[in-house]
Amino acid sequence: MAKKKALDAIDHLIERYPVLRAMKEPLWAAAETIIECYRNGGKLLVCGNGGSAADAEHITGELMKGFLLPRRLGEEKRQKLMEACPEDAEYLIENLQEALPAISLVNQIALGTAFANDQSPDLVFAQQVFGLGKEGDVLLAISTSGNSANVLYAAQVARTFGISVIALTGMGGGRLRALADILLAVPDKETYRIQELHLPIYHALCIAAEEEFFGSDAQKNADESCPSREGQAME
Repeated sequence: MAKKKALDAIDHLIERYPVLRAMKEPLWAAAETIIECYRNGGKLLVCGNGGSAADAEHITGELMKGFLLPRRLGEEKRQKLMEACPEDAEYLIENLQEALPAISLVNQIALGTAFANDQSPDLVFAQQVFGLGKEGDVLLAISTSGNSANVLYAAQVARTFGISVIALTGMGGGRLRALADILLAVPDKETYRIQELHLPIYHALCIAAEEEFFGSDAQKNADESCPSREGQAME
């Protein structure tokens, strides 16, 4: 169960965007699913097309470094840096930040173009989910229509291998609805207006996760509170 202060991010979102009030329960569920994934050493995979591809990059940027809160390294990690590289340890400790592991599947240009050329362009996201994902991870699949073929294939692969699917879509959810463990379908049908609502939603989810692991209570013992990255696939 996520901390109340983390889930407050969802309540604050709805206060600012009353049109999302009917989505409160799935938004809570999405925040808790992401937090539980990180608590168990998992990672977030994100994909989408066009503006949603830009959103995937944006989300990864908010999670992989400090967003609203400081993410100081814990004592154990600071000590390791001091022992391993004493000349640069101070600089590294001052600037490195704890991360919530997230991978945007849209920025692997060499892999994406090679796979599209050699195999199938609409399976580029699915291939990365297959290669990078593991049971317990979460796929955040973004499609304003809910019908983007490459996003649907990625969701199918995720569901097959025990990766939870959170779908961020427009009204109705399209075909992605049937593949989603949690559907976040905003109440609009116009692409740009859907995207305008997607941004505050994923900001709220990032805020919730950051508060859970790097809030004032958690930061007191950063090494114990932050999710482990041992055994995780790296970009």
